Amino acid sequence: MGQTAGVSALLWITVVSLAAWCWLLLFQGFFWRTDVRLPSRREPDAWPSVCVVVPARDEAAVLSASLPSLLSQDYPGRAEVFLVDDGSTDGTGELARELARRHGGLPLTVGAPGEPPAGWTGKLWAVRHGIGLARVRDPEYLLLTDADIAHAPDSLRALVTAAHAGGFDVVSQMARLRVESVWERLVVPAFVYFFAQLYPFRWVARRGSRTAAAAGGCVLLRAGTAEKAGIPDAIRHAVIDDVALARAVKSAGGHVWLGLADRVDSVRPYPRLHDLWRMVSRSAYAQLRHNPLLLLGTVAGLALVYLVPPAAVVAGVAGGAAATAVTGAAAWAVMAGTYLPMLRYYRQPPWLAPLLPFTALLYLLMTVDSAVQHHRGRGAAWKGRTYARPGAVPDEG
Repeated sequence: MGQTAGVSALLWITVVSLAAWCWLLLFQGFFWRTDVRLPSRREPDAWPSVCVVVPARDEAAVLSASLPSLLSQDYPGRAEVFLVDDGSTDGTGELARELARRHGGLPLTVGAPGEPPAGWTGKLWAVRHGIGLARVRDPEYLLLTDADIAHAPDSLRALVTAAHAGGFDVVSQMARLRVESVWERLVVPAFVYFFAQLYPFRWVARRGSRTAAAAGGCVLLRAGTAEKAGIPDAIRHAVIDDVALARAVKSAGGHVWLGLADRVDSVRPYPRLHDLWRMVSRSAYAQLRHNPLLLLGTVAGLALVYLVPPAAVVAGVAGGAAATAVTGAAAWAVMAGTYLPMLRYYRQPPWLAPLLPFTALLYLLMTVDSAVQHHRGRGAAWKGRTYARPGAVPDEG
């Protein structure tokens, strides 16, 4: 009797998991589709001026593969690049100047903001300094891009065209991350897949929608909107600064577009699981607003949606419970099917799709580790800096 009750309970849990996947498939903004790309529109008659702001901290290892792509932008209007050397110890600033001398192209200014005051993350303090330098030029648009992002020669031109023609205050592309090592193949496509599940791109672009997100590696921002929304001061403590920026813009009445990139690529390698683990865990608990109840709900949700289907297949086959095994297999098939478009986008083999539950388990453990590190007082750590949760530092008006 007890064994039968256990099988029945597992069957019902598996049915709920299958129902969740059917709902995600049809009603979560078609998050699994990868056709939200930069819209092709008519180019403006008069090209607006643009200032490119690049915060950089110890980026000498990747700068040679990224900065020349910005300096060589084929942009018909006035544009220049401001690289903000955020306390680097590896010669990032000197290398940037040398690359500019060697490659020419757009004018480059290298600035140094000093250490961030309490209440500021280092990246946003550097962005603030860069925007301050740029405002002297009175640009119509700001391109905020990371130091590890390489742009195709027409990237800036395409971004401005989309923003101008579509009336967008923010146009953001999620750069294609590097996928070469075994761990990158397992973890990176899933990272973008999970992000799109949380923030469906179609919902982000919908006027009146509360869903707001951007991809921090490539954000074209209307300068007037940045000033109206108080960016970056209004989000100075944000660890997940791209989502915070998009929320601030929407709160100020702005219009945001977010999609996948075709020729905007991250050149930063994450060859080991440890590297990817740090990338995710440093901000995972911040995404949950440092709330233990949200953490518990997230762990339960990940287990129900991603781990129950394969567990039900194994338990159903082992215990001769055909209904449980078939229901679990159906949920697993829907899960894998929604993952296939992202794998195709990343040019990965389809046989990786059934491994998504394993990757989800890794993300679950990364999220729990992020909470553990936070409660040990380590907060979000990145490149030698550790950030406390918002509210733990004095607020600077």
